[in-house]
Amino acid sequence: MSRQINHQMTATEWALLILLAILWGGSYFYNAIAIKELPPLAIVAVRVGLGAALLYLVVRLTGGRMPREWTTWRAFFFMGLINNVIPFSLVAWSQTHIASGLAAILNATTPLFTVLVAHYATHDEKMSPGRIVGLLVGFAGVVLMIGPDAITESTNDVIAEFGPLGAAVFYAASGVYGRRFSRMGLKPLVTATGQITAAAVMMIPLALVIDPPWLLHMPGVETWAALFGLAAISTTLAYVIFYRILSTAGAVNLLLVTFLVPVSAILLGAVILHEHLGANHFLGMACIGLGLAAIDGRLVRLVWPARA
Repeated sequence: MSRQINHQMTATEWALLILLAILWGGSYFYNAIAIKELPPLAIVAVRVGLGAALLYLVVRLTGGRMPREWTTWRAFFFMGLINNVIPFSLVAWSQTHIASGLAAILNATTPLFTVLVAHYATHDEKMSPGRIVGLLVGFAGVVLMIGPDAITESTNDVIAEFGPLGAAVFYAASGVYGRRFSRMGLKPLVTATGQITAAAVMMIPLALVIDPPWLLHMPGVETWAALFGLAAISTTLAYVIFYRILSTAGAVNLLLVTFLVPVSAILLGAVILHEHLGANHFLGMACIGLGLAAIDGRLVRLVWPARA
């Protein structure tokens, strides 16, 4: 029996969503360190490979057991393909051609695609005027926060701009597809372990072919520490939280995290790296907050109680 999807998230779900945004926002710091010494696909392969090993260790230490049914593992492999292997590779390739700010804006279209996918693929996550308005306001907030320069920066490879857009479509599809694991009675830890393991099985051979490790220089301690952070914090812990939110809040609410990740990354940059926050950052954050409130339904009930 499937769980009821909460269109208005609880305080616990909001707290987990913010924590997930912090974990994924922090991945920008780890990537910035690792990319100096390793190619993108090698970073992704180590991230999912080490992440899978850590997740398996946690499963064993907590007395859990991984399923053995082929139908379950087939679902894990499909989820790993559309939620990790394809989108990670698309984004990694595109960022060698376009600015990271533009890539972030394009990737923030994920909730927009999720609303469309969920509307046609589910019975309990349909479109509503409040959600549509909230998504548009939230997306405008992301654009404002990252700044107009990210859009106006010239690029000679327009095709590369479809990389983050394609990744957003796959993330949207994976969010909706991933709901089945809760209906199968699988715990978030087991689901996360299965998906990341399947992604590692596919990603590691790909990296070995495209970026053979024997042709790379041995990375330093700082890079290894960044890779461990990517695997342990931004993958292992993050995906357990990902499936916990997905099981009760649904795909549309969950993938609002892509609006919050830029907020998290910018705030972490201001606090840790002492980067300057401009007026556009605060205005963008305000728009994102309004958009999230509209999608959640609280703003609609506050302004128009009769519609509650």
